[in-house]
Amino acid sequence: MSEVVYEETATMIAAGELQSFVPFGREHCRNHPNAFNLQLRELQPASELWASDGAAGLVGSLQEVSLQEREREFWQLRKGCKGVKEENVEFEEELYAAGNVVVWSQGSRAQASSVYKAFTVDSPVQQALWCNFGVPHNKKDEEEVEHTVCIVQSSCVNVHTVTGKDFISPLPFQVSNVWATKFGLLMERKNTANDAQLSPPGEPLPTVFSMLHPLDEIAPVVCKPAGQFEGSRVQYVSDSTMKLVFTCCQPSIVVSYDTVQGIHSVWALRKVTHDERSTVLRCPAEPVGTPLSLMASGFLTSHLRNISRLDSPGGSGATGSPLHYSALHSHQSRIVTSSPGIHSRVHSPSISNMAALSRAHSPGMAAPSFSGVARFNTSLHSPSPRGHHGLLASPNSTVNETVLVPEMEPIIPDLCMEQLWSEAVTAGFHREMSSQASKVFLTSDLCENHYLCFLVESHQQLRCVKFIESNDTSQLIFPSVTIIPAKDAEPLQNIDAMLVLEACGSLVLYTGITRVSKVFVPGLLSPSFSLTNHLPHRSTPVETVSTPANAGSRHLQRLDEVLDAMPSPVTGLRGPNIKHHEASFLEDYAFPQATPYIHALRDPVCNRVTLELSSGMMLRISVPEIVLVKWYNIYNAPGGPSAHAEWSLFVTCFMTLMGYNTERLTWTRNLHFEVPLSPVIAAKKARPSDGGSDEASSPPSPSLKLDSSAPLFPHIPALFYVLHLLYQELQLDELQRARASSLVCLLQQLARDLQLEEYVDLYWRDYPSIISGFTESCFIDQGKTCFNMQRPSFLRSEPPCVFSWLSRCLRGEENPPFPYLPGICQRTRLLVLSYALYVIGDENATSTDVSKYLAKLSAGLLVTSLKHNFSFLLLHPARCVSLWACMFVSIFTGLGFTLKDLESVPFGVALPIREAIYRCREQPCSDWSEEVCLLIGRQDLTKQAHKMTLAKSKPVSLSLEPPATTEADEEEDGMSDIIQEVTGLIWSQDLRVQEVRRLLQSSRPVRVSVVQLPEVSDHEYIEEKENKLLQLCQRTMALPVGRGLFTLFSYHPVPTEPLPVPKLNLTGRAPPRNTVVDLNSGNIDVPPNMTSWPSFHNGVAAGLKIAPASQVDSAWIAYNKPKSPELANEYAGFLMALGLNGHLTKLATLNIHDYLTKGHEMTSIGLLLGVSSAKLGTMDMSITRLLSIHIPALLPPTSTELDVPHNVQVAAVIGIGLVYQGTGHRHNAEVLLSEIGRPPGPEMEYCTDRESYSLAAGLALGMVCLGHGSNLIGMTDLNVPEQLYQYMVGGHRRAQAGANRERHKSPSYQIKEGDTINVDVTCPGATLALAMIYLKTNNRSIADWLKPPDTLFLLDFIKPEFLLLRTLARCIIMWDEILPNTNWVKSNIPQIMRGTFDPSEDINMETMAQAQDYITAGACLALGLRFAGSANSDAFDCLFNLARTQMTIISVAGTAAHTFYNLQTCLSMILLAMSMVMSGTGNLKVLQICRFFHKRTGGEMNYGFHMAHHMALGLLFLGGGRYTLSTSNSAIAALLCALYPHFPAHSTDNRYHLQALRHLAVLAAEPRLLVPVDVDSLKPCYALLEVTYKETKWYDETTVELMAPTLLPELHLLKRVKVKGPRYWELSVDLSKETQHLKGSSDLILFFLRSILLRDGVLYVKLRAGQLPYKDDPQGWKSLLATTVSHRNSGVRAFKPEAISTFTSEPALVSFAEVFCKTSEGMKHDTLVLFSAMLYECVTQECPEMLPTYIAIEQAVSALHRGDLLQTFPLWQLRLVVELWDSRMQRGPNNRRDTLLTSEFLPVMKNEVDGTLDSWLKGEERLCIHVQPFSSITHKSEFACLIRQISRIAYLPHLPPLAY
Repeated sequence: MSEVVYEETATMIAAGELQSFVPFGREHCRNHPNAFNLQLRELQPASELWASDGAAGLVGSLQEVSLQEREREFWQLRKGCKGVKEENVEFEEELYAAGNVVVWSQGSRAQASSVYKAFTVDSPVQQALWCNFGVPHNKKDEEEVEHTVCIVQSSCVNVHTVTGKDFISPLPFQVSNVWATKFGLLMERKNTANDAQLSPPGEPLPTVFSMLHPLDEIAPVVCKPAGQFEGSRVQYVSDSTMKLVFTCCQPSIVVSYDTVQGIHSVWALRKVTHDERSTVLRCPAEPVGTPLSLMASGFLTSHLRNISRLDSPGGSGATGSPLHYSALHSHQSRIVTSSPGIHSRVHSPSISNMAALSRAHSPGMAAPSFSGVARFNTSLHSPSPRGHHGLLASPNSTVNETVLVPEMEPIIPDLCMEQLWSEAVTAGFHREMSSQASKVFLTSDLCENHYLCFLVESHQQLRCVKFIESNDTSQLIFPSVTIIPAKDAEPLQNIDAMLVLEACGSLVLYTGITRVSKVFVPGLLSPSFSLTNHLPHRSTPVETVSTPANAGSRHLQRLDEVLDAMPSPVTGLRGPNIKHHEASFLEDYAFPQATPYIHALRDPVCNRVTLELSSGMMLRISVPEIVLVKWYNIYNAPGGPSAHAEWSLFVTCFMTLMGYNTERLTWTRNLHFEVPLSPVIAAKKARPSDGGSDEASSPPSPSLKLDSSAPLFPHIPALFYVLHLLYQELQLDELQRARASSLVCLLQQLARDLQLEEYVDLYWRDYPSIISGFTESCFIDQGKTCFNMQRPSFLRSEPPCVFSWLSRCLRGEENPPFPYLPGICQRTRLLVLSYALYVIGDENATSTDVSKYLAKLSAGLLVTSLKHNFSFLLLHPARCVSLWACMFVSIFTGLGFTLKDLESVPFGVALPIREAIYRCREQPCSDWSEEVCLLIGRQDLTKQAHKMTLAKSKPVSLSLEPPATTEADEEEDGMSDIIQEVTGLIWSQDLRVQEVRRLLQSSRPVRVSVVQLPEVSDHEYIEEKENKLLQLCQRTMALPVGRGLFTLFSYHPVPTEPLPVPKLNLTGRAPPRNTVVDLNSGNIDVPPNMTSWPSFHNGVAAGLKIAPASQVDSAWIAYNKPKSPELANEYAGFLMALGLNGHLTKLATLNIHDYLTKGHEMTSIGLLLGVSSAKLGTMDMSITRLLSIHIPALLPPTSTELDVPHNVQVAAVIGIGLVYQGTGHRHNAEVLLSEIGRPPGPEMEYCTDRESYSLAAGLALGMVCLGHGSNLIGMTDLNVPEQLYQYMVGGHRRAQAGANRERHKSPSYQIKEGDTINVDVTCPGATLALAMIYLKTNNRSIADWLKPPDTLFLLDFIKPEFLLLRTLARCIIMWDEILPNTNWVKSNIPQIMRGTFDPSEDINMETMAQAQDYITAGACLALGLRFAGSANSDAFDCLFNLARTQMTIISVAGTAAHTFYNLQTCLSMILLAMSMVMSGTGNLKVLQICRFFHKRTGGEMNYGFHMAHHMALGLLFLGGGRYTLSTSNSAIAALLCALYPHFPAHSTDNRYHLQALRHLAVLAAEPRLLVPVDVDSLKPCYALLEVTYKETKWYDETTVELMAPTLLPELHLLKRVKVKGPRYWELSVDLSKETQHLKGSSDLILFFLRSILLRDGVLYVKLRAGQLPYKDDPQGWKSLLATTVSHRNSGVRAFKPEAISTFTSEPALVSFAEVFCKTSEGMKHDTLVLFSAMLYECVTQECPEMLPTYIAIEQAVSALHRGDLLQTFPLWQLRLVVELWDSRMQRGPNNRRDTLLTSEFLPVMKNEVDGTLDSWLKGEERLCIHVQPFSSITHKSEFACLIRQISRIAYLPHLPPLAY
């Protein structure tokens, strides 16, 4: 063995952050509840911790106690990988085990440690470790990693995942060690004394087993040894002499030690192949007898699988642990497929083969199970003296009987160990020269060389085995082994180094096998006795393989000479070598306790490691991250170097290490004279005054010879090539290109000395002004080069030039793969692959064909790393945009590339990228990520995806200002939140919103205008005014119902403030003196409780303002409870409103109970309806119980009778319908069906307002069975349709069944109805129930039941309002037959009512007219429901004409009260139908009708009519125009409840219909307003939408254009919604089933659009460059004018820069016009015209980002024309631009639109370049080039040739090098 001896210098590195270390789990275990079991004694400070455990290297133990006690505490550390992102916080994780407790803790330098998880097990922990298991995906080959902690006990392994899953895997044998691998756990079976008896003859039992998942079987591992004699025979790992000492996940290797031969081996651990599995399980062809392998396999299977019961500690095999028994049953069997390594786990209720494994509590004990399938004739022998039990055959049995009786399926192996390397057995090798490694780890050096290091502690050797990956990345090659003297060592992964503890106690930092420096630990001194001065410092290569690492190790002395000293209290150690056995004496030397020394190292994490001291203490240190000590010392000097000084120092240091004498080279000697950031000038100053060409031809002087013994001399070619690739990388970054000019000086020197003329030629072409001044060359001894210098194979004679590669790519020529360095040349890699994808059009460029375009220089990294990241792009091609462009921008963003990065790409290289971005900007895919949208400049899509809502604010600029009102007036009417910028855009031409506010306000006194006649006394005049006020109050009390709809969901309350509720002002003001008129004066009779229900409605209106997305909690709801009892009704309405907007679910159950126990009728009604609405269709049991208490029919017959008010019962019945809506619940349907016909009684009960209860029961029944039609499952016996028909037409009452019969046994004392059904009570509820059950079913047989009578006789038996209900019910059942025209409305009128009548017949014409009006009203109401929220023009015209006709009839009709009532009722229904159709649109004609009826306050206009008219007004402006009505079944049911066509006659009337149900119309509202918001200004704006309807049976596919903000139609009717140009960038949302862009589901797109509408309907749009918003330019005249000016005829010269603001608001373009497009001093006219042309080019082509490219092209051409071009970089970019243009033109003139440069600008620039170069070549003009930079050029035409070769298309890449 050769040894390299060098002298140690005094250089040292100071370790930082020295702190005492105590495992966190130790203290936690002391305080653990199970701490008394641990019996941990207090650790003394001296000599109680000793060296770490040999095998794992991570086990801490106690000294001076027994072995059993020492194994009770151990821990390990690792870098944190859970809970915190690694890039943000670095932290450590500790896994500590002691006794029965395992503690997993986390902590960092900035945060104290804390317990992450803690586990307590039943028996002492033998081992605890982290392990990752793979869980296969369904139908995929990929596996999901499951992070776990494995706790090994004597009988089982507990596996706990971080997600909370727990597994218990029984162990079928005693385990000596468990190892974590890439695939799962490896288990080593402990060799026992009875192995020989258990093993079958000829083949021992396996010793290594694997467990791929806690639910998998424990399978034996097979091995594939290397060697010619053994061949590739696959066999079980059964060698008891082989011990595992190390495992690793990446790479997946295992290190073993042969205890007999004394050598270490490295194995690759992988999944077993199908052939290997078959080889192991196949029986060999042998003579008749006992096949040994079959016997072994069968014995192994039976041995593992027949231990099925867990022995008790007493040794009984009959009982088992319940814990283990349940764990066994939870195991899963596994199916092994033909594909190796792929398996799936299938749940099985039975115990699988391996699941039968269990383990005795006492080690070594196992009892067989005697099943019927396989009975073993075995006996359990008594324990042996060693305490082990053996499973032995009985004396009577033979081998065949014992072993071969069971015919069981063999256990199939999962993993295979393939041998890669073994230690060489050299001559004279003795067993004593080697021993088992006590520590094994992986490390790497700064050159990315990887080493496998194992510490042989007995010999104080650290053996470093270098390994590299082969081409297929599955095999490792081990070329050399190097021995480093070491007592201990640990790797430092973060800094690519390792810390070595030498025998003398010194800490030394190594990078790979290269010694860097000592590490000084403050407070610790090295042992100061003479023996330490004679310790060796060796780095000994064992094998003779020549590698750069070994070559570098022979020059360590040279490296240390370079290192400068750092002040240190420790002197360097020097001395000759001594023998190895003397180090053992040092090991045993008794150091004095006063000076503790470092005894061992352990627990490395990143750059931190723990030092174990001889005193028992432990210290945690961190090693600074440095490359070279000299660099570290100089760079950290006080003050620090400048940027130029840093570069100079680097060049000097780097060249010195390569063997250069920098003091003899002129340009390096003068580096420090230069100004910062200008190392280029050094070359010019270093040039001799007599010219460099003569010196270049002279031979180099011997003084410029390179030192071949320098450490980096062998690596000069490789380092040069790496720097050249870095140079190419810098060329692609405008921000780093100045550094490339500095680097080229170093590169040209290396290229000259290596005699690489092509490279020098390339540098000369790039920087002729710099390279022309360099002439010196250095001599390299060719004799030593052959032996020392290694020229790598990738160093080709032709230099790789990225611009040439991209140029050939644009010309369509073949290109070799471009070399790149992973992690360094990222931009090169990205741009090369992007050109391959977009320019060449190779869709596999980023997946399978990466190697065609890129040649990676480092081993171990996959070139197909992009495959999984971007393979999804092939699944979602763009619709109209180029596929390549879509994939291109996706790859860009996938690699973290942004627009800011694109700005630093040279303009010629970036032009194809900008082109792809421009093409994608037009029609982006709807599933692109935020980063892609930002890259293509579509910030509108980005903000849309991030759910940014429009800020709530006061209106900023409305087209017409609202009337001047005080702030107090705005606040008190409850509608101040409705005026926003959005309403100003929707209704910008008038003041209709302010008019609606005026009509619906109820907080100010009304005007009571009564003229006092002369004959009227003052007292009578006061009574007249109060009577007039009473009539006006009927209208005022009805306003809140409409106001609640108008202000729906428009307010976000402040949690610290109560909800403002506007007053319900019932006073008046009489002109001219404005005197107060009050109803409380006592002059007239005022109905009692007149304001109870209006106050309730006022509370509902205030509560409905609250938006569903508001922050409302139970405390805030209780906080709003009023203190005065007069406001209790308002609060009751407030509770109902909270239920309607979904907030009442947050009210605590205790508060609900508190409200209900108060017994306040209104509060109970509001609360019950509120919680039912909030739980719509959920069948919530708690709400059901709450409602059932208030419904006697739902209570048991023996329950206590509760005095529940009638209206509360009605509300509870409706609540049942809401909670069970659409469920078809049998029991509730049966109860509600009987409640429709509930008779009066018993006694005095249920005698008043029976109609409202029956109607509520019918509505509730209809909601429960909503839309089920004839598919009422389980209700056939109820005969629901027949029973409802009987309730509708009358007949004999059916007997009550069950509990109801007892309840109604006692007759009513007030009402005598007999046995017939009272149709006046039951008909409305039954009719609507039948309509809701068969809603939209088009069931004609049921609809025929509801036809109006066709004879005059039958017509007299039906009330007119019942005709209205029947017509309404019939029409909505025949939903598809409803047509929006007058003929359809008239078709519902029977034939007997049409035409003329014979005067002789006794016909009551008033009855006929009344019936006709009510039937028309019912048909109109059905028409309104059918087209609710659609704004259908035909439906509106039909209803409007009917309303006009009805109003004409009213104006000419008599004043009879009943006539007016009937006509007004019908007109109110028609008005409501119109409002439903035009809901949310604010239609002006409907508003005029509503205002007309608002002014009519005569005696005939009662409270109910006012309520209907103002409900219509509220529906017309629903939610301030943001909401409209839906036509879903649930919405139709809610509207039927709310718009029941019998309105109350006065404010306390609830006889026919409960007033609170009017507010259920809110449940039919849905947000459909789409508000475009400019993404730049965040202001609402106008945008043109193109809405496409799906094809239906009534109309074909139709496309309409709408100006947003607008209400969208119902989403299920739409096929596509598109933001249409030309002003804004297009955005299309496709809702059809065929094209699925959002993750393959149109339902998801529907959800996406619906979520936009729910978030205030904000749709972000982006204005195109050169366009003005519609608000600023409604007709487009300004933009049209700008477009005509911009044409190339004569408009540019006549253009004035002030006009730019008229058609673009882009700040950059406006500023450019102000500065560069105005005539000023120093601005030439031609330049002004050129800049104007550039500006118009960018504006008209809608690509303002191209303006910098235009300017860069112009600057490059101008510099060339002036002759002050110092480098050819701009010409390279010009050439790439021209070649891209030509490549597009070659495809034909139609492809002209694909390019961004489409004007005459580029040809003009190209011609100017050609003209300049031609003039140089012909010598017609003086060459205007600075003489100094190009003094070495012999003729001006030479440079012109060079420039032309670069700038023209026909460029010859292999030109002869020019003279230097």
